[in-house]
Amino acid sequence: MPTPTIVILTARDEADRLGATLDALARTFPGAPVVVGDDGSRDATAAVAAARGAEVVSAGRRQGKGGTATLAARRGLELGSPGTVYLLCDGDLGPSALELGALERAVRAGADLAVAAFARRTGGGFGLALGFAGWAVRRLGGPRLRAPISGQRALSARALTEVLPFARRFGMEIGMTVDAARAGLRIVEVELALSHRATARDWRGFVHRACQLGDFVAVYLSRR
Repeated sequence: MPTPTIVILTARDEADRLGATLDALARTFPGAPVVVGDDGSRDATAAVAAARGAEVVSAGRRQGKGGTATLAARRGLELGSPGTVYLLCDGDLGPSALELGALERAVRAGADLAVAAFARRTGGGFGLALGFAGWAVRRLGGPRLRAPISGQRALSARALTEVLPFARRFGMEIGMTVDAARAGLRIVEVELALSHRATARDWRGFVHRACQLGDFVAVYLSRR
């Protein structure tokens, strides 16, 4: 039997979509342990996760995606073994999480880090933050990726150990990619038909993307 996969999921205020995401993950990875990092949710996110058998970890306060994912990933490492594949994903994928099995297969086929590229882009702004992220990854020695800030990823146990702790807040993914590349790990990108809760071109969306850009710049400066 293959060594089990462990799912590391981060969420904040995703109670309305988390149940469908976890149900899809259970179908895709039967019996796989799921660790949900709850980033200070004010809704029923933790209760939804626990009701579906996931282990919920939280710092008890909001600390951003990178910090919450680091906490959950360290718990995942305690549960796993050297041959475990670790799947990182967000809580808002809903039924499209069924697609994530392709990332696990890519790692089992020899990749150390497999990154999901959305087959169809939805929402978003004018591409400034995304463009900077891709440029920063390449500038710092990483590969050219279509989706440098995708949160849907699978890692070998060695890769996960190399890239922890994750960069703070939204800088998590580009920091992870750069750190993996500098460690000589094999990185691949897999196109998947995923969907998620996209940000709109309204003031909330622009504030969100401005925060992302600030975190991307911080990661670039810290690793330059």
